Amino acid sequence: MNGNDFEGRVVLITGAATGIGRATAIAFARRGAKVAIGDVDDRAQETVELVQQAGGEAVFFKTDVTSPEQLKSLVEKTVEKFGGLHHAFNNAGVLNNPTKFVDIEEGTFDKVMAVDVKGVFFAVKHELEYMIANGGGTIVNTASVAGIIADPNMAPYVTAKHAVTGLTKAAAIDHAQDGIRVNAVAPGLTETPMTQMWKDNPEVWSEVVSNVPMGRAAKPEEIAEVVVFLSSDAASFCNGYVYAADGGQVAH
Repeated sequence: MNGNDFEGRVVLITGAATGIGRATAIAFARRGAKVAIGDVDDRAQETVELVQQAGGEAVFFKTDVTSPEQLKSLVEKTVEKFGGLHHAFNNAGVLNNPTKFVDIEEGTFDKVMAVDVKGVFFAVKHELEYMIANGGGTIVNTASVAGIIADPNMAPYVTAKHAVTGLTKAAAIDHAQDGIRVNAVAPGLTETPMTQMWKDNPEVWSEVVSNVPMGRAAKPEEIAEVVVFLSSDAASFCNGYVYAADGGQVAH
């Protein structure tokens, strides 16, 4: 494989029903990869259709990432369907509704941690198991600028995404000798269904956009290109790091 050529490669993506995950599935497929999608959201089937319209091959396996058993099965089904697993993008995640730290309820905290931390941890674990036994691979996790700095009123999400940065680094150093690179992408404000609740409120949207030096939100396709790069041979010496794609938000 040279540069961004993924011909003959298999990519597993969690959370590809919409947004960044969907854009990344399409980006990989356009470069020749076969794409397996794990998601609890049935809109992932629409992503499969979009991949096919782009001339690619994809499959959707309904998966609850809070279940280690379902994540293990997702890896197994991907290998059974496409004959291998070379790259993974663990993108499934949820936000909490903006709430002051002191008012966060246990159920809210537990839900965010279950999806955003446990879901990534066990996805990485089972992807590693296959990659270690089969010659290596790459893994990219979705962190966030909230995994680098603290967004106000988002304590569960900030906690979870800081955990993702930590587990990314831990996996990277533990398995660098196994031919596996593990990195994370940290998107800043991005126009996705997840952030639509902010965009629907012009005052809130204006405030969050004002935190971005470039003065706008990212398109999902812009984040997808970073994921593709980190998965490619062009990033062959990139390992154990969190790459911000945030329009300069954390630079000041």
